[in-house]
Order: sequence, then C-alpha cells, then structure tokens
Amino acid sequence: MSSFWSRILVAVVGLPAVLGLAWLGGWWLWLLAVVGGLIALHELYAVARPLRPLVLAGYTGLVLTLLGAQLGGTIWMLGGFLTTLALAFLLKGISETRQSLTVAVATTVLGTAWVGFGLAYVLLLRALPEHGRLAVFTVVLGVFAADTLAYFTGALIGRHKLAPVLSPGKTWEGLVASTVTAILVPFFALYHEHFLTVGQSLVLGAVIAVAAPMGDLFESAVKRDLGVKDTGRLLLGHGGVLDRVDALLFASIASFYTILAFT
Repeated sequence: MSSFWSRILVAVVGLPAVLGLAWLGGWWLWLLAVVGGLIALHELYAVARPLRPLVLAGYTGLVLTLLGAQLGGTIWMLGGFLTTLALAFLLKGISETRQSLTVAVATTVLGTAWVGFGLAYVLLLRALPEHGRLAVFTVVLGVFAADTLAYFTGALIGRHKLAPVLSPGKTWEGLVASTVTAILVPFFALYHEHFLTVGQSLVLGAVIAVAAPMGDLFESAVKRDLGVKDTGRLLLGHGGVLDRVDALLFASIASFYTILAFT
C-alpha cells in the first residue's frame, strides 16, 4: 500500500475513534492518552537509545503526569511530572551504564515533559467547564485539518522549502494552507455568544496556526539530531504515534491557556 493511501486509511479509522473517546471524556480519554503517550514515549526512547534514557522513570512520570491532570488539574499534573526527575536520578545511580548522568536524565525528562504535558493539556481542555467537549474537538480537528492541508498542498503545489535543513518535505505553500485552515476551524466551531467571540475565535485559530507547525518542526529537529526519518511505523504512512501527535503536543498547551485567558 502506498504512503498516500495508508495515510488516508489510518485517518479514516483513527480519527473517529479519537473523537469518540474525546466525546466520552473522563477515564476513557485518559486511557487513550496513557496508551498513546506510552507508545509515543517508547518510540522516542527507542530512537534515543544511544543517550541511555531511564525508560522506567519516563513511563512512570508520564502515567503520573496524566493521572495528576485527570484528578487534580495543573498542580497535581506538575507533581506527577516531578517524579520523573527523582526516579531518573535514582535509577541512574544504581545503573551500570557509563552514559553521562546529565545526558541520560535530561533525555528522560525531556521525553516525559514533551509527551506528558502535551497530552495532559488535552485532558485539561476536555475538563473545561461547560464547553470542554467543544474545545477539545476544535483543537484536535484544527490541528488535524491544518496538518492534512499542509501535506496535500505541499505535495501538489509546494515549490518553496520551509525548513530545508530540519524538514525538507515542508513548504511555504503548505504552511499558508495550514495557517488558513487552523484559523478557520476555531472560527466556525467556537464562535458562540456564551463562549468565544468572533475575535477570540480568530485569535485561538492564530495560536493553533503558530503552535502546531512549531511542534512539527521541533520533532523534525529531534529526529534529525538522532539521525532518523520517522520515530516508528505503527501508523503506516504517518510514521509512528509521535509523528502523528507532534503538532498537537504544542497546540494543546497553547490553546488551553488562550481559552483560559478568554473565559
């Protein structure tokens, strides 16, 4: 199966499942975040194996970060994340690897913070009073639609490279298409007299338009630094789970605080 058709197949099967669990919310969405987060973190630690990340500390910190977000919001989320640092130092102290402590612990903590916080803020978006379901739907769909339009526009008419060193496949034409899409999705989805105004909806769209590509480029920079093209092949043409959610990990955080500032 070609990369093009495999991407479509995964999207057709996966997106409704993700949106269905987001609609249910609660522990269903938490379970999805844990499973997806552990797979994404495993992919990152696998390609970063030469840096000797303390994987047990990372996995534990991820689960506790998401559990904290689910049970107690941002304060408990932070408490769960900090266990990563403590456990990483403990495991490094009793391990027999010769890798630098700073490198091993930093790699471990980076993975948990990157994946754990990004997914935790998806849970926090869903937990927003009254409009949480609408908010998380809008952010997920906005990121997905922007990424999809960027891919197809770049493939069809893309001529000017956006970041040839970090990610040769991305184009300025794709960025323009993704920006317009990211702004329009929140505008049509969130404009509501009891939630966000027209101006606020457009601002949220602009925030997603900036944060999502930054998340994508950040992962591209990490992959280039580690010498890999994709973090995995689980999602066929999309690559690994981390390849699929990279934009969402940045956009969820930025969107949460933008909405919080407006409500």
